Amino acid sequence: MLEPNLNAGIVNLPSRLYNHPSMTVTVRSFAKINLGLRIGVPRADGFHELLTVYQAIGLHDVIRISVERGNGIEILCKDPRVPTDESNTCFRILDKAMRALRVKGRVIIEIEKRLPVQGGLGGASANAVATLVGLERALKKNLPAAEKLRIAAEVGSDLPLFLVGGTVLGVGRGELVYPLEDLPTVACVVVTPELGVSTPKAFAAWDRLCGGAGGQPRAAVPTQGKLIRSSLGKLTASNPSDRMNELSRGLSAWLSEPYAGAPFGRGRAENPLLELVRAGIENDFEQVVFPEYPELSSGKRALLRAGAKYASLSGSGSALYGLFASRAAAVLATAKLRKQGWAAQTTATLPRRAYWKRIVAR
Repeated sequence: MLEPNLNAGIVNLPSRLYNHPSMTVTVRSFAKINLGLRIGVPRADGFHELLTVYQAIGLHDVIRISVERGNGIEILCKDPRVPTDESNTCFRILDKAMRALRVKGRVIIEIEKRLPVQGGLGGASANAVATLVGLERALKKNLPAAEKLRIAAEVGSDLPLFLVGGTVLGVGRGELVYPLEDLPTVACVVVTPELGVSTPKAFAAWDRLCGGAGGQPRAAVPTQGKLIRSSLGKLTASNPSDRMNELSRGLSAWLSEPYAGAPFGRGRAENPLLELVRAGIENDFEQVVFPEYPELSSGKRALLRAGAKYASLSGSGSALYGLFASRAAAVLATAKLRKQGWAAQTTATLPRRAYWKRIVAR
């Protein structure tokens, strides 16, 4: 009689060898930006409570994955800053996925880096999820959605968002994700300074700023039922801190029909994303990252001077982004920023349907 593996939630079966001709699957590994980010108090597990809206954008790395006869995982990347050992998120998610799928084989991953390392765009996490997507395509086998989310959350806090795509609400330590309304595309300019920001150091700086306790009472982690009502209705949280509640109210107004509570009114001609970012949301990391790296504060001001309707640090940085009223305005801003010496790229936000349509290169 087979014994269940309670930790993995699957039944132990003998692993099957990979006995098919090798094929290479190419997957686009799309970046994300954060539309507002609130940092709560440290948790018992060492993480912080977070409240943010993730948004997929069109900038991406390229992942090529092939499965052959044999054993082991090999990672190839020309960027020396990308680890090619067991510490790479692609290695870690592959190891877990191969065991969950009960398949053995030699997996080769080639990472073509186009996104910055330690840039706040979720590059390493997106690479891992793209690798998982590529593995399933190469093996012609799929894990259940819940199993993929579990594995992704074990590997990193912001991996699950890339299994959803589009506009995504993130709570908990960022790993509890809920798909939001699939929004229209908005033009975006991303500035990538040549420096990396350590996320753990940024959190430590935030704790020092707040006296080591987040500067607020501990917030309870919202549950799905309490967090989203009537399919993207009002957003509420259980016993939130004042600062977390501030962002919750802004998001609530944006999500509520008929947007009567939104600070700027709905306006039929207005893009809902631009309404959201003008609802008073901010990225808490700016308070500790900008004093440490004044260049990043200058980059945000440059985006606003170039015509951005809203500009912000993404995650803990170092990437910055600006949202623009049109692609033409974004292209002009990119040219202007490049003349000023900034590494700027024009892109656009990526709705969920487009995200999944484009993720596998054909």
